Amino acid sequence: MPTSTTLEILKQAILLESRSRAFYAHVAQQASHPEVARFFNLMAAEEEQHIGILSRHFKSFEKDRRLAPMDYPAAGGPAADVAGQVLTAALAEAVAAAGFEAAAIGAAIALEQKAVDLYAQRSAAAGDMEEKALYHWLSRWERTHLDFLATLDRELTQKIWHDQQFWPF
Repeated sequence: MPTSTTLEILKQAILLESRSRAFYAHVAQQASHPEVARFFNLMAAEEEQHIGILSRHFKSFEKDRRLAPMDYPAAGGPAADVAGQVLTAALAEAVAAAGFEAAAIGAAIALEQKAVDLYAQRSAAAGDMEEKALYHWLSRWERTHLDFLATLDRELTQKIWHDQQFWPF
């Protein structure tokens, strides 16, 4: 495993997670609905957890030229547990009524897709088993975020189409 490649990928991953954390924290702060704020705060906390894991791996690799073995939490985390509670008709209505939250969900989908793609690509390319495990785990976890956000986006789209009596057929 080339040192510069691994360290550069870890730095890129930490930056990506940091940007996502900052974005989610900002959306939570600006959210007009408490359940939307709760969900985005959980998303920010999960990204913070990812930053911690990636930072530990970065320090370990920088020092010993290898990733430390780790037991990773189950993919999905608290945000996935809250997803079923959050995705309600009342929430979809609250988000649809507030353009900021609806736009934030679209931006969050793009952030999560970028993370899924990066981690899946690195997992497939990694020769080191610890590195492969790290990126595979991150890819699966970010996929749970992406799937939930995409479901919420579809619900919002259907609600807007219904409210506007717009049907494409």
